[in-house]
Amino acid sequence: MGVKKKKEMQVAALTICHQDLETLKSFADVEGKNLASLLLHCVQLTDGVSQIHYIKQIVPLLEKADKNGMCDPTIQSCLDILAGIYLSLSLKNPLKKVLASSLNSLPDFFLPEAMHRFTSRLQEELNTTDLYSYRKVTDNISSCMENFNLGRASVNNLLKNVLHFLQKSLIEILEENRKCAGNHIIQTQLMNDLLVGIRVSMMLVQKVQDFQGNLWKTSDSPIWQNMCGLLSIFTKVLSDDDLLQTVQSTSGLAIILFIKTMFHPSEKIPHLISSVLLRSVDCTSVPEWFMSSCRSLCCGDISQSAVLFLCQGTLAMLDWQNGSMGRSGEALLLDTAHVLFTLSSQIKEPTLEMFLSRILASWTNSAIQVLESSSPSLTDSLNGNSSIVGRLLEYVYTHWEHPLDALRHQTKIMFKNLLQMHRLTVEGADFVPDPFFVELTESLLRLEWHIKGKYTCLGCLVECIGVEHILAIDKTIPSQILEVMGDQSLVPYASDLLETMFRNHKSHLKSQTAESSWIDQWHETWVSPLLFILCEGNLDQKSYVIDYYLPKLLSYSPESLQYMVKILQTSIDAKTGQEQSFPSLGSCNSRGALGALMACLRIARAHGHLQSATDTWENLVSDARIKQGLIHQHCQVRIDTLGLLCESNRSTEIVSMEEMQWIQFFITYNLNSQSPGVRQQICSLLKKLFCRIQESSQVLYKLEQSKSKREPENELTKQHPSVSLQQYKNFMSSICNSLFEALFPGSSYSTRFSALTILGSIAEVFHVPEGRIYTVYQLSHDIDVGRFQTLMECFTSTFEDVKILAFDLLMKLSKTAVHFQDSGKLQGLFQAALELSTSTKPYDCVTASYLLNFLIWQDALPSSLSAYLTQQVACDNGDRPAAVVERNTLMVIKCLMENLEEEVSQAENSLLQAAAAFPMYGRVHCITGALQKLSLNSLQLVSEWRPVVEKLLLMSYRLSTVVSPVIQSSSPEGLIPMDTDSESASRLQMILNEIQPRDTNDYFNQAKILKEHDSFDMKDLNASVVNIDTSTEIKGKEVKTCDVTAQMVLVCCWRSMKEVALLLGMLCQLLPMQPVPESSDGLLTVEQVKEIGDYFKQHLLQSRHRGAFELAYTGFVKLTEVLNRCPNVSLQKLPEQWLWSVLEEIKCSDPSSKLCATRRSAGIPFYIQALLASEPKKGRMDLLKITMKELISLAGPTDDIQSTVPQVHALNILRALFRDTRLGENIIPYVADGAKAAILGFTSPVWAVRNSSTLLFSALITRIFGVKRAKDEHSKTNRMTGREFFSRFPELYPFLLKQLETVANTVDSDMGEPNRHPSMFLLLLVLERLYASPMDGTSSALSMGPFVPFIMRCGHSPVYHSREMAARALVPFVMIDHIPNTIRTLLSTLPSCTDQCFRQNHIHGTLLQVFHLLQAYSDSKHGTNSDFQHELTDITVCTKAKLWLAKRQNPCLVTRAVYIDILFLLTCCLNRSAKDNQPVLESLGFWEEVRGIISGSELITGFPWAFKVPGLPQYLQSLTRLAIAAVWAAAAKSGERETNVPISFSQLLESAFPEVRSLTLEALLEKFLAAASGLGEKGVPPLLCNMGEKFLLLAMKENHPECFCKILKILHCMDPGEWLPQTEHCVHLTPKEFLIWTMDIASNERSEIQSVALRLASKVISHHMQTCVENRELIAAELKQWVQLVILSCEDHLPTESRLAVVEVLTSTTPLFLTNPHPILEFAFCQVDASIALALALAVLCDLLQQWDQLAPGLPILLGWLLGESDDLVACVESMHQVEEDYLFEKAEVNFWAETLIFVKYLCKHLFCLLSKSGWRPPSPEMLCHLQRMVSEQCHLLSQFFRELPPAAEFVKTVEFTRLRIQEERTLACLRLLAFLEGKEGEDTLVLSVWDSYAESRQLTLPRTEAAC
Repeated sequence: MGVKKKKEMQVAALTICHQDLETLKSFADVEGKNLASLLLHCVQLTDGVSQIHYIKQIVPLLEKADKNGMCDPTIQSCLDILAGIYLSLSLKNPLKKVLASSLNSLPDFFLPEAMHRFTSRLQEELNTTDLYSYRKVTDNISSCMENFNLGRASVNNLLKNVLHFLQKSLIEILEENRKCAGNHIIQTQLMNDLLVGIRVSMMLVQKVQDFQGNLWKTSDSPIWQNMCGLLSIFTKVLSDDDLLQTVQSTSGLAIILFIKTMFHPSEKIPHLISSVLLRSVDCTSVPEWFMSSCRSLCCGDISQSAVLFLCQGTLAMLDWQNGSMGRSGEALLLDTAHVLFTLSSQIKEPTLEMFLSRILASWTNSAIQVLESSSPSLTDSLNGNSSIVGRLLEYVYTHWEHPLDALRHQTKIMFKNLLQMHRLTVEGADFVPDPFFVELTESLLRLEWHIKGKYTCLGCLVECIGVEHILAIDKTIPSQILEVMGDQSLVPYASDLLETMFRNHKSHLKSQTAESSWIDQWHETWVSPLLFILCEGNLDQKSYVIDYYLPKLLSYSPESLQYMVKILQTSIDAKTGQEQSFPSLGSCNSRGALGALMACLRIARAHGHLQSATDTWENLVSDARIKQGLIHQHCQVRIDTLGLLCESNRSTEIVSMEEMQWIQFFITYNLNSQSPGVRQQICSLLKKLFCRIQESSQVLYKLEQSKSKREPENELTKQHPSVSLQQYKNFMSSICNSLFEALFPGSSYSTRFSALTILGSIAEVFHVPEGRIYTVYQLSHDIDVGRFQTLMECFTSTFEDVKILAFDLLMKLSKTAVHFQDSGKLQGLFQAALELSTSTKPYDCVTASYLLNFLIWQDALPSSLSAYLTQQVACDNGDRPAAVVERNTLMVIKCLMENLEEEVSQAENSLLQAAAAFPMYGRVHCITGALQKLSLNSLQLVSEWRPVVEKLLLMSYRLSTVVSPVIQSSSPEGLIPMDTDSESASRLQMILNEIQPRDTNDYFNQAKILKEHDSFDMKDLNASVVNIDTSTEIKGKEVKTCDVTAQMVLVCCWRSMKEVALLLGMLCQLLPMQPVPESSDGLLTVEQVKEIGDYFKQHLLQSRHRGAFELAYTGFVKLTEVLNRCPNVSLQKLPEQWLWSVLEEIKCSDPSSKLCATRRSAGIPFYIQALLASEPKKGRMDLLKITMKELISLAGPTDDIQSTVPQVHALNILRALFRDTRLGENIIPYVADGAKAAILGFTSPVWAVRNSSTLLFSALITRIFGVKRAKDEHSKTNRMTGREFFSRFPELYPFLLKQLETVANTVDSDMGEPNRHPSMFLLLLVLERLYASPMDGTSSALSMGPFVPFIMRCGHSPVYHSREMAARALVPFVMIDHIPNTIRTLLSTLPSCTDQCFRQNHIHGTLLQVFHLLQAYSDSKHGTNSDFQHELTDITVCTKAKLWLAKRQNPCLVTRAVYIDILFLLTCCLNRSAKDNQPVLESLGFWEEVRGIISGSELITGFPWAFKVPGLPQYLQSLTRLAIAAVWAAAAKSGERETNVPISFSQLLESAFPEVRSLTLEALLEKFLAAASGLGEKGVPPLLCNMGEKFLLLAMKENHPECFCKILKILHCMDPGEWLPQTEHCVHLTPKEFLIWTMDIASNERSEIQSVALRLASKVISHHMQTCVENRELIAAELKQWVQLVILSCEDHLPTESRLAVVEVLTSTTPLFLTNPHPILEFAFCQVDASIALALALAVLCDLLQQWDQLAPGLPILLGWLLGESDDLVACVESMHQVEEDYLFEKAEVNFWAETLIFVKYLCKHLFCLLSKSGWRPPSPEMLCHLQRMVSEQCHLLSQFFRELPPAAEFVKTVEFTRLRIQEERTLACLRLLAFLEGKEGEDTLVLSVWDSYAESRQLTLPRTEAAC
């Protein structure tokens, strides 16, 4: 929002050599007016920008000279020096362009001399022999050719020399590159030089005039010889795969350009290039010079990349326009296409794939150019039905979901171009109904909407043929696209398509329809679906529509805003009326029309579609609506409303008074948001508002300063600027007051995060003014001692985010700690920090780190620390603050190291003592924190830092040595028994003594007898610790047993390792390195870096604890990144050496190896990850290639049992590498080999190999198909087409096919066993994630057809799950049109009832395949399609032939169930397709057969078996679904009468099986819910009327929880008036007794039943209340019991579902009990947020107390609430005196959002309002005596406890201090109110800002005369 300052231009100053400087001095005149003087002044300046001014004066000065000036030696020398200056400037220096521009205007009579001087200077440049200066010369040649006449002329003059130089330089650079192999930094530089040399060579050929003629085309011409030499070099570069592909690509361009320039005659060029591309060059027919220069292209085996780059050169360098190359050019174009298509099936390297896609897109551009030149011969070859366009479409469909964005973009270009190509081939005809376009459109629309490429291609189609033709096919397409916008991955594509479509539609309608009538149709098509989504869509859907689609729609059609607002306002008014009549309406998850309105207005204002904010408030939305939006229950409505206030397209728009009031209102209730995303948005929007205030205040300030007396002409000056500025200042001060008040004791994390973030934004936006810039507000002016202390206390938060925000805010303040703290307090802070740094609670050391950093940067350290400095830092320069920070940091680090050294010594004696009393990781963390804040590249005290760094490294190694035995133990977590009682202390001591000094694992080889008499006392520890003046003593002199757990010891060890690793990584990353040991620069020596590397290697390869090696990995990554950028070759090669070393160790499988083969290879994968991920991505990734080759070789199957461990390591490492996102697409070429290793490894007899193979396979599935984005395992969001899959991984096609064949042959054999081929699971897991492609049906080498028979045979597997997977996997391999035939074929393989021998497994697999194919077929076809109905009819006929499988003749219930499922699916499909016509099923006699199946089933005859028959539940569910369908079908046929059915709902409900009852009840419940919600067309079906009695009987005897719950839900949906009177004669309970029975259930049952029973009981209560209006005393007892039930259901321990049910119940029933059903509240019948709901509730309570005249009994209770429970203070006291027990990682339930004082604040406000408004006073003093006495006692206790706290208690006793502070606030609030009641205290002294919020409290309850919003 804020205006960004323009970045100042940085220009390097030009310089000249001493000789030229002396020359200028000798020619400079005394007056300083000649050219020499001008240049002398120029070169003596040190500012490049100033020099530009002088350069521009050169030509004007020369223009004044006459023609005789040519002979002036001064001018000649100056021109010579100017030439030297030009050639000495770097290519990107602006001075070079300025000088060239100036010299282009040189007077003509000076040009010959200037050209001579430039030519001679350039010749000197060309004579250079220094290889590393070649780049500068090449850049000069390039710059001479770019818009510089003198330079171009000079190059023309020296063309032979320039070409010779380029040839020589390229040869030498190539040779030097070969010599520097391994030094990738030097090689990268050389390759860039090589690239520039090739480009300059091309530039010469394209721009130098001499090449346009033929004079140089003789074999003895030097130019020709140089050209041949360069062509030979380019050919060599093209074939050198060790060079960067960018260099090879440019060589391909250069080769074609040189051939085009050199070959004669030009008519034969296309044929020559075509033969090179097709590798069919006739060596006898090509010129000798071409053979000698390009022999490898003519006779050699050209690599794929070389052919690819030659194709690129062909398309880019030849002239395809105007048909200039004739028929041979057209042939070359077609040949190039075929070559590219061949390459596309061979190339799999990601970078080459990217090149290929660009080149294919370039080919389509060239094809369009050729077609535009009216080439009739190409029409047949390039129209939509041609093979080339078909191949292009295949490429598009295969790659349109490629992971690389750039490649997907190329597919869009290709698709767009091939549409254009087809249009050009049918030019002149009406191309809209063209079959190609029609078929293409229909095929795209048939695809699923989850395919991203569909959106792109549809967008191109819309632009080509118009949206009206697509809408004619399906007018619901806009709604369909909006529906998918809940998926974030699809949103950008969907919104772009919608934009393309509505733009095209509007243009079409405007051209077709007269006047403005078209807008209504456009709104109906595009705006109405949008409004529906905004009001009714799910949360994600709305958010993405608002962010992506709505701005585009309003930007294109701003006039639609009025239409949208009108519709939404009407909807809000209608909804408000409904809610007042029916308060239960409105879902808490719904944003509704209000949210939609706010979103529309917000977007409109942010994009400038509203004239002014004032117009918005006055004309579009009311004050009440704004407030309602700011506290709406739905977070996005609040955000959108806030955005409407804060965002504006003008950064200087004045913030109105109303906006400021609303913002203040918003902040009061929205800081404690539980959603991180909402908090971030709030803070971001408020920062935009502050920027607006700052920017507009600058305008106002300028207006105020100007003395203009003109009348105001615009909104900026509607009131005097000084008034607006004062309003701004008051507003910002008020905001800060609110934010600091929010940092009260006990405030939640979210509140603190929000408040501190907003305060940080204020400090950043309204920074301290520099110079004369006016700032309307400064946060520092509002900081006092109390607020400073509040910010300091934020360091005690357990959330580091809060610490960071508080620290950053304190650093932004101009006042420092010294302003607010005395030296004693600062000394206490330092001591507290040291004490916290050794706390056993990990987050305490983080607090200590921030405290120490704060004291360092505030220069507030104790003076005693200065003794640690031996050298005083010089602070007299301008960098004084940095010097002071460096000095302070050094002192603190030395102090911490001194403490750490003693503690490490203690730990070496007893690790147990260290874990119990001084875990060392805190000290290291503080050292790291201090170093991170320091700029380590500009240190002044280098001599002091060197020994500190050296000592720090040694200390780190020493500490690591102490703790590593635990971390490297074979079982670190179980090293010590996990006991939490104090008796375990002696055992811990003994075990730790046994493992000193190293863990040899002896402890685990034999049992140890532990003695009971050993003990460990704190007294001994105190005696052993040497205290120094800067460290803290251990409190407590009494002897107490140290209660230590194994967990504490382990945490001490792994956190110490973690901190050491992070410290070492940071030192490598930030510390400057010494180039040589004797150097005075740098702090880290080469040897130290190597030692750090060895340390990481040891611990990553040997640590067993994940926490240790994961964080060692973080540090090691920093080291490897530094090494790869290091110019020191020995260091640069270290990662490579380490990699080979560890790979050799893995391969050798030495039994003595310390590598961990369990724990997924522990740190080994991390180690290799770090080494490979830090390899430069722009290089050739050689380390990755070699490593992957080695690992895949090791991961393959082996017969040698000794190779098992290397195989496991390889599989685990591969898994880590495939999961590493930093490797990106570079890892993709190895996916196929990885998948092979995983699938083959799954068949290993060794469990470890199978386990690692499974993990690797899981990682590969994620890498191939993406991170799982849907809960449904079979969702299409993580799938791809079979064509795309096998195109990307062609090696898997034969492998999977072969493996599948092997598995299928085994499974289908008579000897098949379940575990014979476990890899079947993995094979099917891959195959089931594939789906059909739009190109299915076309011929392809990667046809999916061969898989089909094998997958079918896998369906015969004895494993149930494998049969299911085979059925799902079969679907994508069968084309949609082939599904009916396949189903019929499968059905024909089923046995007939007369067959004697058949396998049920085979039958089951076949039926599952039929079921899934039928399901896919029904989902993919339109119901009205006649072919669809015909095919289904044929399938139905085939199904009837095998109906015995659904009857009792089939003994297997599992296969019977699946067959019944198929029948049910057929009924659904055919009934849906028939619509209102005569049902197909009836005409086929299908229902008659179904009725026969049901009649003969066990549902009618009963079950002869026990309940444990396999498949019984599945069979019952399938049969019940079919029976229910039959009942509905019969009822529909006979006019809703239950006739001619084999079974009724009553019979189903009486089934003995809960599966039957549950499904039946579910079906009936759907009907009742539809009727209750108004969605049913005719209400409840007649078939279900009068079933109340049946449900009552069921409710009494149902014992299955799920069924019982559904019965209660049905009763709740029904009208109690229908069934409640029947209870007495039906279930022998009166209506009251039934109510009591229901309430008893709600009191005793589990959560779901409890909530349903509560809703039912409440509905019955409501019925009684409405029927007993005159005599409600009759149900008083039941009403009382119901109230108690509601209260019990609100308790905290109950599930959320139960408490939400209470909310719903109260919302629906409360109006029946109120004396006034419509209470007068500002936010009545609004969905409000919980924070303001609390304030509203208290406001209503106080209001009702006054209305009912119940202040006397009510006030003591409210004051008691204010004071809190008496147990609170007792608990606080106990916590202060009890022995603290450390239970790390205790997972007790914590409420991070609870804020006690918020309740106190609101209650205090409303009590004060109540007392002030009513004027009530207690009738007698005794009335409040009990409370006064209690409050006085609490005051005394609090005072005593505060005195007992140690210094800096807020840091060292945070929990206790916070509890006391909260109780203090409550007590003070109660005291003030009591004093007010007694008249002893004025109204202005109440705590908690009572008076400040009095007006706000008044807003919540309005006078009776006002109406609600």
